[in-house]
Amino acid sequence: MWHKALCVAVLALATGSVFWLDPAWPDFLWEHLSGTFLYQLRGDLGSPEGSMAEAWDAVITRPAKQWNRVAVGVNACVDVVLSGVKLLQALGFRGEVGKDHSVLRSAAELEEAFAHFMGKGAAAERFFNDADAFHRIAQTASSYPGAQLYVGGNAALIGQKIASHPDLKVLLCGPIGPKLHELLDENVMVPPESLQELDEYHLILEYQAGEEWGELRAPNANRFIFSHDLSNGAMNMLEVFVSSLEEFQPDLVVLSGFHMMEGQTRELRQRRLREAVTSISDIPTDVPIHLELAGMTDPDLMRDIIHQQIFPLVSSIGLNEQELLFLTQAASGPHSSLASWNGIPDVAVVSDILFWILKEHGRTSAKASDLTRIHFHTLAYHLLVTVDGYWGNQVAAVAAGARAAGTQACATQTIDADKVFLKAPLEFATSKTDGASRVSLNPKEPISVWRRNGISFHYTPVLVCKSPLRTVGLGDAISAEGLMYSEVYPH
Repeated sequence: MWHKALCVAVLALATGSVFWLDPAWPDFLWEHLSGTFLYQLRGDLGSPEGSMAEAWDAVITRPAKQWNRVAVGVNACVDVVLSGVKLLQALGFRGEVGKDHSVLRSAAELEEAFAHFMGKGAAAERFFNDADAFHRIAQTASSYPGAQLYVGGNAALIGQKIASHPDLKVLLCGPIGPKLHELLDENVMVPPESLQELDEYHLILEYQAGEEWGELRAPNANRFIFSHDLSNGAMNMLEVFVSSLEEFQPDLVVLSGFHMMEGQTRELRQRRLREAVTSISDIPTDVPIHLELAGMTDPDLMRDIIHQQIFPLVSSIGLNEQELLFLTQAASGPHSSLASWNGIPDVAVVSDILFWILKEHGRTSAKASDLTRIHFHTLAYHLLVTVDGYWGNQVAAVAAGARAAGTQACATQTIDADKVFLKAPLEFATSKTDGASRVSLNPKEPISVWRRNGISFHYTPVLVCKSPLRTVGLGDAISAEGLMYSEVYPH
C-alpha cells in the first residue's frame, strides 16, 4: 500500500495535481504527506490541517447562555508522569510479550499489561492491589530523573481546565492533599472538608509514537495509568461533594471517579453505588450533570453503573473508544461481539453504539432518564451526539473539543499546522444499517452533521499532534472544553 502512496506522490509532483490521501496508509507516511511535503504538493491551495484550524476558529463561538458556577468531583490525585519504558527498565524488565490483567498483583503483571497496551497504542488504567509493591514502584518512579508531578484525577483535571476560562467559579471536591492543593489553579475553590494530610499518587507511564521496547513498536503515543488509591477507590468524598452544592449553587455539575471502585469488593461497590444514587438524586433536577467515564475492566461494575440508575441521573456522558467498546460488550449492545478496534474506530460502528445508548438508556427511551448528550473522543475524530431539543451550540462544542486535543497535546496556544496531521478517514458511512449515508471530509467545512430518529450527530476530525508532549488528561480537557461551549435548553 505505501509503495502505491509513494507512486501517487511522485506523480502528483510531476503533474501538479492534488490527491486526497488514503487513511489506511501507514502513520509515518501520513505524517510526511500531510505535513510540509503535502503543503508543497498542494501549492497555493494550502494544507488540510491549516484549513481545518481556520474553519474551527470561525465556528467556535460562545453559547448564548454560558455557565457561571461549575462544581466538579470526586476523584483527585497527584500524577507522577514519566517514560513507561524507562521505569520498567529501571525495575529490571526488558520488554517481553504483553498480556492484559484486569487487576495488577505484581511488578511482573505491570510489565505484561504495559507491553500489551503499548503494542496496541491504546490507553488503559488499572488498579494495583499490592500496597507495598505499589509504594516501592512509586518511590522508584518519583525519584527517576525527568519524572514530573501534575494535577491528576479526572475531576481535578476537568476542574483545572474549566478554571482556565475567565469569569467562572469552579468548586472541586475530592481527596486533596498538600501537594495537589499546591498544584491547583488559584481559581479552583476547595471545600475544607476535602483537604487531607496525604496525597493519593497515580503513576502515568507514557510512550511515544514509534517508540520501541523489545519486539514492540508503539503505533501512536499514549499512556498506561495505575494506582493503589483507596480514597478515590471508595469515592469517599461523594457525600461531601453533594452537601457542598447547596451553598455553592452550581449551574453545572461534573462527576467522575466511578471507575476507581474496581479495586473494591462487589458488595462494597454495590453499596456505594446505591449511596451514590441517593446523593446524586439530591442535586436539583434543573442542574445538568455530566459524567466522565474512564477505563474499566470489570463488566459487572459497568453494568451496575448503567442499570443502577447512574446513567438515568446524568444529562451528559464523556468517553473514549476503549470505554465505548467495553460498555457495549458489558451491556450486550450493538457490535458487542467486536473484540477490539482494528486501528481507527469505524465511525459507523461508533455511531450505532452511541445511538443505542441514547435510545436504550437516554431520554428517548421509555425509561425516566435525563441522559440527552454523549461526547465521544478518540485520537482521530470526535462525535457529539444529542437528543434533539435539549442542547445547543454543538457545532462549536465539538470543534472546541477537537481544537483542545491538538493544542494541549502539542502544548501550543493555537493549532500549529506544522506540528499536527490529519489521521481521520476521508470518507465514512454513518451507520452499519441499511440506508446509511456516506460523508466525505471537506477540510474547509470540517463539521459534519446528520440525524437519526430524533438524535443529532456532530462529527469532526482531530488534528493529531506529531510529537505529543503529554497525553494524560487529554480526554478530560476535551470533555471540559466541549462542555464550556455547550448550552443546555431549559425544560
